[in-house]
Amino acid sequence: MEICVCVKRVPMVGGTIMLTPDGMDVDTSMSGFTVSPHEECAVEEAVQIIERLGGAATGSRRSASVGGAGVGGAGVSSASVGGASVGGAGVSSAAVGGAAGQGAGGRVTVLTLGPPEAADQLRDMLALGAGRAILLETDGAEWGPVATAAAIADAVADDGTALYDLLLFGNESADTGGYQVPVRVAHALGLPCVTGIKKLTIAADEVGGGYRIEARREYRGAEEIFDLPLPAVVSVKEGINLPRYPSLPGRLRAKRAAIERIEPRQIADGLRKELLRVPAGSHKRAQILGTGTEAVPALVELLDSLGVLP
Repeated sequence: MEICVCVKRVPMVGGTIMLTPDGMDVDTSMSGFTVSPHEECAVEEAVQIIERLGGAATGSRRSASVGGAGVGGAGVSSASVGGASVGGAGVSSAAVGGAAGQGAGGRVTVLTLGPPEAADQLRDMLALGAGRAILLETDGAEWGPVATAAAIADAVADDGTALYDLLLFGNESADTGGYQVPVRVAHALGLPCVTGIKKLTIAADEVGGGYRIEARREYRGAEEIFDLPLPAVVSVKEGINLPRYPSLPGRLRAKRAAIERIEPRQIADGLRKELLRVPAGSHKRAQILGTGTEAVPALVELLDSLGVLP
């Protein structure tokens, strides 16, 4: 099975958000970069699928104290607790040979659109178990969802649409949260699409041959179940699994791996950015009213001003 996972390079969150002087972009000059959490889970899900089909892994499972066993799957061995297969039997992370899918199980390809520096994020995903990386190299400017989806669809079509059995995406990116790219890619390629998935199961298609997928998501307190033939496009949400830590052999292999670079064609997006604005945050403060019984009058006055006294 051939799986392509599309990821995005996003700034790490943790500090105060600053804008560039022209107010048109987020100032990332002092930020580190990573992959969106939903998309990291998509890579982990792809690697687990290949493992279940007979491929090998390069990462190390997180401990049971962090994540425990996976959702909907059987327990895992002590060597691979935390992040067991979703919808299938647990897998062991003892194998640290080639990338996932280098053998009979298939292969995981990771693809991203971004500046040359986005190769670092692709190598991070290679270290988790992907076997191939493609960079749609840009000048670093932000592309909108229309242009991004068109570039990804072109790259997949040029690579051979029939090459991939499954296209996986994160449900939304951690920065813009547009929720659009997976659906637009599916529409451009004429493939079935489901979004917001929290459980994914691969099964043999006894009628048409090959594989089918069963995808589940939660919606308004109910569980929706979709049965799709492959190829298909699926976007997953954080929590579908617990991504593994990259192993040392995986990091070394990723460092040496070749990254395929493609110059994408940018189309008109139809959207125009006017200005970015950072909303005012809530300011909390503490006030010392006094000590002991001397603070009682001030406390009564404060409670009265808040309207909590009869």
